[in-house]
Formats: sequence, C-alpha cells, structure tokens
Amino acid sequence: MNLLEINHFMTAVYKNDPWFSLGLFFAASFLMIWRLGALEKNGLEGTVLGTLIMPYCSGLSNLIFAYFMGFSGGNGTLVLENCLVNNVTNLTLLIGVPAVFWSMHIIPRKSGKKKNNRNQDKTNQLNRLAVLLTLIGMLFFTGVLWALARDKRLDLADGLVLVGLFFFWQIFHVFEVLKTNVRQERKLPWLMIIDIALIIAGGYGVYLSIESLVTWISQKGTGIFVFKNLGWLSGFLMVMPNGLMAFYYAKISRPDIVYSSQVGDGHICIPMCVGLFALFKAIQIPVYFQLSIFILLAAGILHFFFILFLGRLPRFMGYILTGAYLVFLYKGLISP
Repeated sequence: MNLLEINHFMTAVYKNDPWFSLGLFFAASFLMIWRLGALEKNGLEGTVLGTLIMPYCSGLSNLIFAYFMGFSGGNGTLVLENCLVNNVTNLTLLIGVPAVFWSMHIIPRKSGKKKNNRNQDKTNQLNRLAVLLTLIGMLFFTGVLWALARDKRLDLADGLVLVGLFFFWQIFHVFEVLKTNVRQERKLPWLMIIDIALIIAGGYGVYLSIESLVTWISQKGTGIFVFKNLGWLSGFLMVMPNGLMAFYYAKISRPDIVYSSQVGDGHICIPMCVGLFALFKAIQIPVYFQLSIFILLAAGILHFFFILFLGRLPRFMGYILTGAYLVFLYKGLISP
C-alpha cells in the first residue's frame, strides 16, 4: 500500500470524526517531541536544537496548513490569522507562563559559592547570545512583514521576499552548526537518521489530521467551530504541542531551549508560512494586523532587553505577557 492509498484510507475512516483527527494530531505531535529529545541526547546542542530542528517539528503543522490552504485556493487571511495567533501565543503565553511557574534564568543566579564552573559559565553566555540572535531575527522578520503589508496585501513578489529571507536564515544556521562541529572535531551519530525518519512520519500524521479537520470545519462545523474562525482555531490547535514542549523544557531548567524553540517556531510562521501562501494567492490584510504586529514587536523587544541586561525573564513579566495575550485574544476573536 503506497502513501496515496494510505491517505485515501485514513481520510475515509475519520473524515466524519473530528475527535479521531484530534487524537491523531496529538499522537503525531508527541511522536515528534519524543524524538526531538533523543536528538538532543545524541549530540545536538540545546540552542541548535531549538533554532534548527524544533521549529520544523512544532511549526510543521502551520507549514502544512499554509500549503494546504494555498494549494486548494483558500482564504489567505485565514493563513495570516493562523500565523499571527501562533507567534503572539509563542512570545506571550508560552514564554510568560513558564516564567510564572518556573525559572527562566538563562544566566543562573550566583549560588554564593566562589567556586564556579568556567565551562558552564561559558555555555550559559553562548546560550544567551544564541537567544539574542534568534530574537533579532524575529524582530527583523516581523518588521519586514509589516513593511511589505503597508499596501494592505501580500502578493507573489512579497511571498518570494519572505520565503527567500527564511531560507537565507536557515542556511546561516546550518553553516554555524558545521563550523561548530569542525571546531570541536565532533561528528553526529548516523542513528539520528532513524529519529529524523520518525519525525517525518509524525509530520505526515499531522498533515492527515489537519486536512481532515479543515474539511470538517468547512463542511460541518457549528457554533465557534465555523470556517470564518478557522485561522484562530487552527492557530490555537497548532500551538498546543509547542506549549507542551515549552513547559517541559522550562520544568527541567532549560530556558534557552524554551526561548529558541518558541522564537524559532515563529520564524516558520513569519516569514515562511505567510510567504508560502502568498506564492499561490495574494493575502488581504485583516484589521487587527497592526495590533498583532505591535504585540509581537513589543514582546520581542522586552525579551531582548531582559535577556541582554539580566540574563533572565522576571516573574512579573510573565504575568504581563500573559495579560497581553488575553487582550490580543479579546480584541481579535471575542470583541466584534
């Protein structure tokens, strides 16, 4: 049985059952998260994992959603909604909540002992620089999106610019990884291919579930689960595995991975997902676009400030970021 036959079979099984599709979505997402942890144990550094690998897994559903909507001639505003909801949630709620409940100290507090581990201090400083660079990338991409959307639409030329920026950013990080491996005389184990294959399998499961859910909402959805809310609903759904990832790494005291994974996931949405859809069809800019961009830029600048000068995100900022997310939610989905 080839992939096309499997696709037809799975669609026939769950096309009328959204709960089955949700279960498949979460099972496939958990599979990807599980093997991500294995990749880190097999030699990928935390910030590299969060910047290069995790975004493709946590953001794969957004990427598939953008491709599916673009290929089927869907509404580009829904894709933009999906990406904005995803990024705002990443930078506010999914970093703010860990700051409230766990420590978000990229540079740990001094223990009071004079004896310090110089290697660990060096690692912490490198992690901070990596997080700052990732935040700069997010601010730059968001600013470019705002500039391109000033004419109230994103067309083919804009899509080419956004997609090109994304691939340049990824190539830059690939060469950084290669340089680090040469400098440290390190080779990655070939068994990582198995983990990558399992992650791809999880991604295919995500694709099947998203295709089914989009079809169900457009044909049979009722109440809040209707097509006009598809951008928001898909944004909430696709950010859930990313949230679990953030809470897990915050709990085990890896705030650098929390930051790099959440901000890196935002790079998949802006510029890649938005640009990908614009290659198929022009996107009309919604009225709340300016508010979303303002929240993204403000949150990014706040994160940059605290990580640069304090090496951590204070708990009170976690409350503020969570509150900002609730305002965004009210203005965009609840308020008429």
